[in-house]
Amino acid sequence: MSLSLAEENYLKAIYHLSEDGTKDVLTNALADSLSTKAASVTDMIKKLSVKNLISYKKYYGVNVTAKGKRQALQVIRKHRLWETFLVQKLDFAWDEVHEIAEQLEHIESPRLIEKLDKFLGYPTVDPHGDPIPNGKGKIVIKPQIPLDQIEEGYKGAIVAVKDSDSAFLKYLEKIGAKPGKKIQVISKEAYDESMEVIVGNQKVFISKEVSKNILVTE
Repeated sequence: MSLSLAEENYLKAIYHLSEDGTKDVLTNALADSLSTKAASVTDMIKKLSVKNLISYKKYYGVNVTAKGKRQALQVIRKHRLWETFLVQKLDFAWDEVHEIAEQLEHIESPRLIEKLDKFLGYPTVDPHGDPIPNGKGKIVIKPQIPLDQIEEGYKGAIVAVKDSDSAFLKYLEKIGAKPGKKIQVISKEAYDESMEVIVGNQKVFISKEVSKNILVTE
C-alpha cells in the first residue's frame, strides 16, 4: 500500500505512543507528539480509518489495526536500518542520524531496503539499541529495564537508550554509556535518586533524568 509521508508519520507516532500497539492513544497526545493541531489530527484519523489502518473510539482514543501495525513497522524498519548504515558505513555520530533517517525512511523501494539489510549483515538493533523489525515485520524486544529502577550493587549491560535528543546522546558518548557497554551501580542517593556508576572503566555520577533514559538488562 502506497502511503503519503504524513500518513506514515502518523502511523509510526501512534504505534510508538501506544507502546507497540498495546494501548489506545488520546488525540491530544498525538497532536503534541507531532507538533500539530487537533483539527489536523482529526482529519488524518478519518483518512487512516477509511484505509483500515487505525481504529478510533471516541473518548478512548486511537490505535493501529493489524494492517496499520504492519505498515508502521516497515517505516520503523527502514528508519533503523538507515541509522545503522549512517553510523557504521558513513561514520556519522549516533546523535546526528535521527533527522536524516526521518527523511530516508520514506523511500519506497522494498528491494533497496532488502539489499541494505543484507549489506549491513542483517543487524537486529540500531546504534541506539532499538530492535530492527525484520522483512516480515517481526520485532524481537529483549528484556530490559530503566536504570533508575535498579538498586545498588547491580552489574549488567546497557542495551538501549530511550531519548534520541542530540545533547543527551552527546553526553552519553562523553561518559561512554552506549548500548553494549557494561555498567555497575556503586551507590544510589535517597535524596534525588542520582547514581554513582561504573561504565566500562570510568566512574561517573548521573542524575535520575539520565538514568531513567538508559535501559539495561534485567
